[in-house]
Amino acid sequence: MPQTLRALGRRLRQTFGISAPRMAVRTRLSWRWRAFALLGGLALIAGMWWWGFDFGQFLGGFNRSAVAEKQARLEADAATLKDENIRLRAKLAELESELNVTHGAQTTLSRQALDLQNENTQMKEELAFLRKLFSDTGKPGTVTIQRLTAEKDRDDVYRFSMLVVRGGNPSDEFSGQLTLLANVAAGGHNSTLTLPDDQPDTAPALLLKFKYYQRVEGTFRVPNGAQLKSLQARVVEPGQATPKATRSLNLS
Repeated sequence: MPQTLRALGRRLRQTFGISAPRMAVRTRLSWRWRAFALLGGLALIAGMWWWGFDFGQFLGGFNRSAVAEKQARLEADAATLKDENIRLRAKLAELESELNVTHGAQTTLSRQALDLQNENTQMKEELAFLRKLFSDTGKPGTVTIQRLTAEKDRDDVYRFSMLVVRGGNPSDEFSGQLTLLANVAAGGHNSTLTLPDDQPDTAPALLLKFKYYQRVEGTFRVPNGAQLKSLQARVVEPGQATPKATRSLNLS
C-alpha cells in the first residue's frame, strides 16, 4: 500500500509538473559553545605542534629530558662544591688562627727563655760576687768596683752600671761618692768629662751609702756626635784626696 501511494504521487507530480519540496534542518550553536570549540581546537593544534617539535628534536638527537636531568645533576654538583668550598675556607681560617696562636705562644716562650737566660746569667754573676764577698772577709775595709759597664743608650747619651763592694764583715755603713772620668772623641779631638762636676744632675746616682755592696746605675751626656772611648770610676771618701778604689773600662 505505501508503495502504491508513492507511485501515485510521482505520477501526479509528473503530470502537473509539481516538484517535491525540500526541507533542511539546521542546528544553530550558541557563542559559548563556539568559543569553547575554538579554544579546544587551538589547544589541540598547540599540543600537536609541541609534540611534533619535541619529537623532531628527539629524532635529531636532542633529548630534552636527558638534558634537563644532566643540568639538574650539574646544579647539584655545583651546590655540593660550593658547600665544600665554604667548609674548606672555614677550616683554613681556623688553621690560620691556630697557627697565629701557636706563633704567638712560641714568641712568648722564646722571650721568656731569653729572660730566664739573662736572669740565670745575672744570678751566676751575683753568686760570683757573693763568693768574692765572703772570700774577702779577712780584708776588712777593702772597697772594690766590679762589673763596670757603659753602653750607648740613645743619641749622645750613655748608660753606665757597676757594683761597689766592701770586703770583710763591717758593722757600720760606708759613705762616699763615685767620680767618673769619661774620655770622649769628637771631630778628631779628645776631651774628658768629669762627673758629677761637669753634669751636676748625675750627682744623686753617684752617691754611695751601703754596708756590704751597692749597685750603681745612671746616664751621662757626651757632646753632639762624640764617641765614648774609655771610662774610669773612682770611689772617694769624704775628706780624702786619694781614691779608695779605681776601675777603668776601655771601649776603643
